[in-house]
Amino acid sequence: MGTEISLSIGGADLAWSKNHRGMDHGTLFQETDRKQHRCDQIDYEYHSEEGLDPAPMEMAFVRPLEDMVPRLELLGFTLLQARRAYEDRVALWREEQEGIRDEDDPPLVTPLTFDEFCALSNRAPIAELDDTFITDSGSGLERTAKGRFSSDDAEFKRIPGGYDLEIIGYSERHYLSSSINILHPYLMLRILAENQTNRATDVVWQYGPLVEAGWATINEFQGDARRTETFLVATEGSSDAHILRQALQLLRPGVIDFFRFIDVSERHPFSGTGNLVKFAEGLAKIDVHNQTVFVFDNDAEGVEAFRKVGLLTLPPNMRAIVLPDLDCFRQFPARGPEGEHLADINGRAAAIECYLDHRLHDYPQPRVIWTNYKRETDAYHGALEYKESYAKAFLELRPDTFNQSNYNCDRINFVLDALIAECTSIADASVAARFGSAPQVYE
Repeated sequence: MGTEISLSIGGADLAWSKNHRGMDHGTLFQETDRKQHRCDQIDYEYHSEEGLDPAPMEMAFVRPLEDMVPRLELLGFTLLQARRAYEDRVALWREEQEGIRDEDDPPLVTPLTFDEFCALSNRAPIAELDDTFITDSGSGLERTAKGRFSSDDAEFKRIPGGYDLEIIGYSERHYLSSSINILHPYLMLRILAENQTNRATDVVWQYGPLVEAGWATINEFQGDARRTETFLVATEGSSDAHILRQALQLLRPGVIDFFRFIDVSERHPFSGTGNLVKFAEGLAKIDVHNQTVFVFDNDAEGVEAFRKVGLLTLPPNMRAIVLPDLDCFRQFPARGPEGEHLADINGRAAAIECYLDHRLHDYPQPRVIWTNYKRETDAYHGALEYKESYAKAFLELRPDTFNQSNYNCDRINFVLDALIAECTSIADASVAARFGSAPQVYE
């Protein structure tokens, strides 16, 4: 009979294969998600009677959908991409139906809009649906098997490219999941994440039975982002790279494996805004395929360099960003020719250290010192006093004690949001280019 393996959520299979691994879903998970999970392919009573250990067959990757959404988006499987794919599928379905219908045929049903499709998909949490298969024949079979969806036939028939489940045995959960599973499984996961109860449900890729049956090896099942799915983050200096890496480790550990940094353990090979611009220009000219984001400080020099990169013809896999403007920087203590005053340091002096917590014992109130005038941007460039001390305090934080540290991460969180949003945009465009119109259900 063989052995099946599937990617499932709440007991509903979104992708499956038999006697081979099929799609590599490892990038949806991290290595820390590898664990034992109860398996419906195990006869637990037999294992107990024979004194057999079920652990090898129970091995799986398990991660709550809530924690998987950021990974889905960094892979390009966003809700926007789901909308595009669904609308492409509607267009393809209409074209196919128009090609086979006769003049006397009734009018085509109006397909569900994307929003209607999402609402139907999330009408009930997957894990709460009845999974009892109905196999007996007789009156009322179809209504019993469809459960709460028995009165929704008209809506299900409006699913483009779906099919009627004219089979003897199925369950309420199987009816819904089979009917709506018309897009790439990762897009379906992203759609199902719009239901808050689904977000708390585990996504499972159980490989134990396949490995134990000899159809695959354990080496075929690895977690973490693949190299081609990662993002190279290029910064102005080594401090920027260290701070961003630390911020990801402390605040976004669930996606840290998607990010790579230039090795700055000894020195930064492209230190300074001018060198980073030249690095960007060089990568663009040699058509490097790595997904790359160039990160510039939100100061006068950084803004000037960012504008220069904007004049380059960067390929779709490369982007540049400036650290985000913040309201709290609009009235920031500063000192210059005018003496002590409050100034807007956005675009003038907001280096990455400005986004850290400045509450250090025995240090004065943070302030920016104005230095040189930048004619290109018509702005004075400034630098934060004691920025090395603020950076050192942040880099000394440890993940195991971070939650008790009372460290204020509000500003650095905005930086991570901006970085991840740009990376998600790159990945979204990549998925659109790879799959084209109407991605099919994958095994």
